[in-house]
Amino acid sequence: MKASRYTISTLKETPADAEVISHQLLVRGGFIRKLASGLYTWLPIGLKVLQKVEQIIRQEMNNSGAQELLMPVVQPAELWKESGRWDEYDDGLLLKLLDRHQRDFCFGPTHEEVITDLARNELKSHKQLPVNFYQIQTKFRDETRPRFGLLRTREFLMKDAYSFHMDMDSLEETYQEMHDAYSRILNKMSLNFRPVQADSGSIGGSASMEFHVLADSGEDKIAFSTESDYATNIELAEALAPEKSTAKPKPLLETATPGIHTISEVSEFLKVNEDTTLKTLIFEGSQSPLVALVLRGDHQLNELKAGKLPEVAMPLKMASDDEIKSTVGCSTGSIGPIDLEIPVLVDRSADALANFVCGANKDGFHYQYGNWGRDCKPDAVYDLRDVVEGDPSPDGNGQISCKRGIEVGHIFQLGDKYSRAMNATVLDENGKAVVMVMGCYGMGVSRLVSAIVEQNHDDKGIIWPTIIAPFQVIIVPINAHKSAEVAKVVDNIYTDLQKLGIEVLLDDRDGHRPGVKFADAELMGIPHRLVVGERGLGSGVVEYVERQSGENQEIATEDVVQHLKSIINRKMNP
Repeated sequence: MKASRYTISTLKETPADAEVISHQLLVRGGFIRKLASGLYTWLPIGLKVLQKVEQIIRQEMNNSGAQELLMPVVQPAELWKESGRWDEYDDGLLLKLLDRHQRDFCFGPTHEEVITDLARNELKSHKQLPVNFYQIQTKFRDETRPRFGLLRTREFLMKDAYSFHMDMDSLEETYQEMHDAYSRILNKMSLNFRPVQADSGSIGGSASMEFHVLADSGEDKIAFSTESDYATNIELAEALAPEKSTAKPKPLLETATPGIHTISEVSEFLKVNEDTTLKTLIFEGSQSPLVALVLRGDHQLNELKAGKLPEVAMPLKMASDDEIKSTVGCSTGSIGPIDLEIPVLVDRSADALANFVCGANKDGFHYQYGNWGRDCKPDAVYDLRDVVEGDPSPDGNGQISCKRGIEVGHIFQLGDKYSRAMNATVLDENGKAVVMVMGCYGMGVSRLVSAIVEQNHDDKGIIWPTIIAPFQVIIVPINAHKSAEVAKVVDNIYTDLQKLGIEVLLDDRDGHRPGVKFADAELMGIPHRLVVGERGLGSGVVEYVERQSGENQEIATEDVVQHLKSIINRKMNP
């Protein structure tokens, strides 16, 4: 492709609303343009990258034996009502509409209902199972706050697959096949990623696993062992109980703490470490009006764990200031477990403390040297907190390391959640109707483009892996309009590379200085650059620059095509 006939829309300035590097570089590099909040147009060069990602995913899905189909974006409400999700799905993310006949529809954020309806009509016998259907298709989720460019949009491209089985053993085999396929996909894209145990959320099911690309911009925090394959979403990571303190109890001391409310303020005022303090959070209870959750002052409550406690009301909701004042008799900054007349649920690490600092349930006062057993007794001890860096790994191997990740894939063992609700059955070998067991496997195609950029960039722009790059090679001629020899060599190299099936962009734009062309090539992330000029040709060489390393070398003009072929073949098939 010649640049003079191709839309190159690079920008010098960073968009004001672009918070993360992938958003900044994809806009500046001319890959995407914002239409409205959470809605993006893919420009020609961006679409080439998107299609490369799509191609890798499709190849691995086909290799796994999955069958591609395509389902409608707009879905009838009847199916969602049948599954029970019409009024439940993710707090309003479901965009609903009425057609001209005043019938309810929605824009599909996912397709469990549609595929289950298809399966119950098309699959009749156990002999047709197992089967795995997939599509690569546009989804819409009405996000309250779209942000981070392609990482959290309203409209996005997704690969979603759904498998049907006679039993859980068969489902587990396909679940593992999809785990392996996802790993191959991400490895082909040269991504540093982690599969992690996850919560099934609104999709449901008995087990699920997320695939996270490690990046500082990731919205999710994941925990993994320094010594083993253990990895999980931080919400699910177990915080093991530490050994209890053997310190000799000191006499309980009530201390005036005027105007002191937060853990950091208490710690500074009393000259103690935050890990010797307690914080007490009051929530609405299921068996009593209110319930107290007590953690060590330096730890954070894990809301997923708290929401699963039988004593806590669902959905998880903190008590109001008025409720706390009327029940406990003080404001939130002075609450503690001693003499607290509501159920007290204590985190394992908080339960291990001795001589702790806590609120005295009286405004402006705290207790020092509180001790469990002598001064108060937990009603129950649970794992309530997020794990932190350095905690022992729950599998007994190594310590916990915490990093941020971008979720790019999620696989689920759905079981019969949808098939039973929608009566999706097949006949077994005895002619008896049996409810099918289902699996679900999603991968964010457009989100992967951003994830790749988050891991592959420098201060000059994007560094696309060769297998993903919109063009594998860019040729930058120097003064080709003035030199017949430069023009001839450039044309020959360009033609020979195209014949080999190598995607090459010839930057023949008039009125652009070489420096501008070099900067655009680096911003757009094209992995291999050839510079052809009279000076080099005078010595019989062409300059080659690798985008990733920045290293350049001179290659004999007659060898440059085969040299590039060798490099690209190696990069495409690591």
